[in-house]
Amino acid sequence: MKKIILLASLLPLLAAAPVKKTASVYEVKTVVVAPYSGVITPAAAEFISGAVAKVNAPGGADLLVIALDTPGGLDTSMREIIKAMLASKKPVAVYVSPQGARAASAGVFISMASPLVGMAPGTNIGAAHPVVMGGLPGMGKEKDKEKGAVRKDPMDEKMLNDAAAYIKSIAQKTGRNADWAIKAVRQSDSIPAEEAVKLGVADFTAAGIEEFLRKADGRRAGEFGALKCAGAAVEYFGQTRRQKFLATITDPNIAMILMSLGAAGLFIELYNPGLILPGVVGAVSLVLAFYSFQTLSANFAGVALILLGFVFFIAEIKVVSYGLLTLAGAAAVLMGGLMLFNQPSLGGLTISMSMLLTTVIGLIAVVAGVAYIALRAQLRGVVTGIESLKDKRGLAKTALAPKGTVLVEGELWEAESVSGDIPAGAEVEVAAVEGFKVRVRAAK
Repeated sequence: MKKIILLASLLPLLAAAPVKKTASVYEVKTVVVAPYSGVITPAAAEFISGAVAKVNAPGGADLLVIALDTPGGLDTSMREIIKAMLASKKPVAVYVSPQGARAASAGVFISMASPLVGMAPGTNIGAAHPVVMGGLPGMGKEKDKEKGAVRKDPMDEKMLNDAAAYIKSIAQKTGRNADWAIKAVRQSDSIPAEEAVKLGVADFTAAGIEEFLRKADGRRAGEFGALKCAGAAVEYFGQTRRQKFLATITDPNIAMILMSLGAAGLFIELYNPGLILPGVVGAVSLVLAFYSFQTLSANFAGVALILLGFVFFIAEIKVVSYGLLTLAGAAAVLMGGLMLFNQPSLGGLTISMSMLLTTVIGLIAVVAGVAYIALRAQLRGVVTGIESLKDKRGLAKTALAPKGTVLVEGELWEAESVSGDIPAGAEVEVAAVEGFKVRVRAAK
């Protein structure tokens, strides 16, 4: 009887206690596919965050699939994407595609932040070790004088530990293989699609979006429950022209090309003012290059060295230094390019050494060409003005004994003969010009 009374007294409390609902089936009627191929930059973050916002908007689709192919990118842009994914009220899946694509560096973090990951055959994922864009060879390492061992820079260690902790936290949240994720960061481990499925890094392989949705049907997507994707309508979310343009120019190599085009255009315009087109192209290219550098958080010292190199190049046109200013400009541009970027990156954002050398050689060629033209112009004989009358033929309007008047190039000049008396009407030749008077001799 006491037990019955006790049970009866507990019934109201049990009824009032909140009941935890278990996730069941998440029905997917519409799927938005957002394909992105390229480096993870602010333009990429804007695009993918926009896709997440579109899905979460009233009346939006039920599932977002990010079709990803990336070599990596900026840490800040990657974190912005992950924040948007984790804050989404609807599931965001990652599909590493097409075949032959990869999810490297920043792509690994983005994949780990998804509750559902598929990979196309022939793709790979991994190598998420953080690096510093640019830098001089050997930077970031110190040699122990006593033991002769190479020790990592403390700043590199901080970046590495931060990246490892970050990827571990998001992998644990989404139920991914956190141990492998840490290995991808610390040891730059990279694995193919089939091995990724075996290790729990990816959920399955799929040759296309149709197969992706078919294999996703019935699979659990974290807190959203099991997906029901059968018969779901698919629509694509593409980049705007503005985003494509910004994604193109926010590339270190493209930025260097734009900077070179700008410098070359200004060189030509300064040498021959009035051409207009080289100056306009140069100015626009420089503005775009500076925008790209600002977006990528370029090192001010690197930009300053590149500008100093341009000043040396311009000075070479005005001052004959026998190539010394050109060499100084080339060295300044080369050093500036090497130290241009110092922001932590997750791969994909570096200046190609071949591109940098090609840029420097191209600038040297342009400067050398303009300097050669300027030198030839300086050495060329005078073709206009009073001095151009030398060696020209004319006609003696009056007798020269030894002074008189001659007609040269349609104009009358006071003249003095240097070859004796010359009769009126005789042909003469200008021997020299002295002020507004000419010395002439009888023509041969």
